[in-house]
Amino acid sequence: MHQIDDIISIFNNTFFDSFNTKLVKGKDEPIYLPADDTVDHHRIIFAHGFYASALHEIAHWCIAGPDRRLLEDFGYWYEPDGRTEMQQKEFEKVEVKPQAVEWALCAAAGKNFRVSADNLNGAEPDYQGFKNSVFEQVKTYLVDGFPVRAQQLMAALCEFYQTNIPSSEHDFVRVSP
Repeated sequence: MHQIDDIISIFNNTFFDSFNTKLVKGKDEPIYLPADDTVDHHRIIFAHGFYASALHEIAHWCIAGPDRRLLEDFGYWYEPDGRTEMQQKEFEKVEVKPQAVEWALCAAAGKNFRVSADNLNGAEPDYQGFKNSVFEQVKTYLVDGFPVRAQQLMAALCEFYQTNIPSSEHDFVRVSP
């Protein structure tokens, strides 16, 4: 049901003309690359052709402002897998908003969502605590509104997958395992 070519097409048809940005299937680690001397458009490169990776990287893009979209990986700090407990807590703080947007994109696509603490070889994350923080951010977005580009993509996903725009806490609970 959730094909890589579909999310690439949905994203590119929604944003390429207005934001000069393409979603690209990558082989290894995900990365955002702004346009440069060799490539005239921005690229959201997601990992290993995974649909969930595409939605996660798109979520970061939906939150990044215009200045950050001119920087590799939006200029964000990233400490790879193997983080200490303190590094993991910092990682989780900066991941709450993108993962809340990712959860909304999953809900719009009718796809299950799982929080990603992304630290298999480091300090044990508090998965339930992190999931609760992400869900609290989802509830805030439901009241205050999701970022504009996230709303645009949610609408495109709903149209493609014949789902409804997520509008209540219940819509999110049903797509979380």
